Amino acid sequence: MKKIAILGSTGSIGTQTLEVARENGDLQITALAAGNNIELLERQIREFRPFLAAVWSEEKARELRVRTADLNVKIVSGMDGLLDVATEPEAEILVTAIVGMIGIRPTIAAMEAGKDIALANKETLVTAGHLIMPLAKERGVRILPVDSEHSAVFQCLNGERRERLHKILLTASGGPFRGRKKEELRDVQVEDALKHPNWSMGRKITIDSATLVNKGLEMMEARWLFGVEPENIQIVVQPKSIIHSMVEFEDGAVMAQLGTPDMKLPIQYALYYPDRRYLPGERLDFWALREITFEKPDMENFPGLRLAFEAAAAGGTMPTVYNAANERAVAKFLDRKIGFLDIPQIIESCMEAHRTVLNPSVEEILSVEAQTYEMIESRW
Repeated sequence: MKKIAILGSTGSIGTQTLEVARENGDLQITALAAGNNIELLERQIREFRPFLAAVWSEEKARELRVRTADLNVKIVSGMDGLLDVATEPEAEILVTAIVGMIGIRPTIAAMEAGKDIALANKETLVTAGHLIMPLAKERGVRILPVDSEHSAVFQCLNGERRERLHKILLTASGGPFRGRKKEELRDVQVEDALKHPNWSMGRKITIDSATLVNKGLEMMEARWLFGVEPENIQIVVQPKSIIHSMVEFEDGAVMAQLGTPDMKLPIQYALYYPDRRYLPGERLDFWALREITFEKPDMENFPGLRLAFEAAAAGGTMPTVYNAANERAVAKFLDRKIGFLDIPQIIESCMEAHRTVLNPSVEEILSVEAQTYEMIESRW
C-alpha cells in the first residue's frame, strides 16, 4: 500500500489523482490540501479518510472542522497547513497539483522530509529549478513529472543514458485559436478561450494553452527536469494531441510517447513508477487515426511563447517575472478586466521593466513575484 499526500485535491489534477486511487485500491491518501472548496473537500475526506486536511482560509477551516467533527481528521489552514500536508509523516510521495508559486515552499519542505514528488506544479521548476534539482539530488528524492508532455519525455528516456539526449521535442495542440491572426484575437471572450479542443483542464491552464504561454512554461520546466538548455528544446504543434512529446538522441533516433489525451495516464505512471498498471479508457485506433500532422508554433501572433524563450535565456529572476505577470494577467482576463491580447503585452512590459537577479533565493523569488503583482495592479 503506497501512501500519498495531495496538494490541490479539488482541482483537475487532484480529482483525477483520487480517481486513480479509487480505481486501483492500493493507494492510501494520508493528507489533502485544497483552496476553499470545502464542500468537495469534505466529500473527499469522507471517502478517503486522510489523517490531515488543509484549506487556505482559517474561516473555511473552522467550518470544515464542524462539518467533519464525526471523523478522525485534523483540519489546518494557510501556508502552515500546506507545509503540514507536504510533510505528513506517513506519506511517501507528494502530488503537487496546486497552481502557482505558492507550491514552492511546500515542495521544498516535502523534499527535505525525504518525500518523492509527483510534480504537476510547473511554477516550482520554472522559477526555482536551480534550487529544486540540486536539492532533489542532495536528498535522494525523485521528481516524477505529471504533466503529459514531461511524462512523455520521461518515459522516452527510461532506460536511456541522459548524456545521449540531443533534443527534446515538446508537442503542443496549438490551443483553440490555432491559425488565427492577432486581429482575429482582439475580441476573444473568456468562454472562447476556455474551449480547449482536446484536454479538460483547470481554467488558468486552459487560458495558458490558448496563449501558448503554457508551452513556454513547460519548456522552462523541461530545461530543469532533464538538464537540457532552451536552445535544445523545440516546440512542435501536433493538433490532435496524440503524440505527447518526443526526444531526439545524438545518433538521430527519435522516440515518441503516444496515447489518447487522458491525464490519468501520466498521473498513474508517476505514482507507480517504475511499474505500469492497467488503465481503463480509450485506446488509440491507428486505422481510424490515419495521419498525424505537425506545424511550427506561431510566435508572431502568439508572442507569449517567444517571451518564454527570452525569459529562459535571461535566467535568474526573469522566469519568475514571466510566470507572475502571466498569472495575474490571466486572472484579470478571467475577471473580464483586460482583453486576451493584453496578456502577452503585460508579460512583456513587466519583463522589460525588470532587472534580473541571478541565482535568487526563495525569498528573492517570492519578493520578485510580489513586485510584479504590484506593478500590474498599479498600471492595469
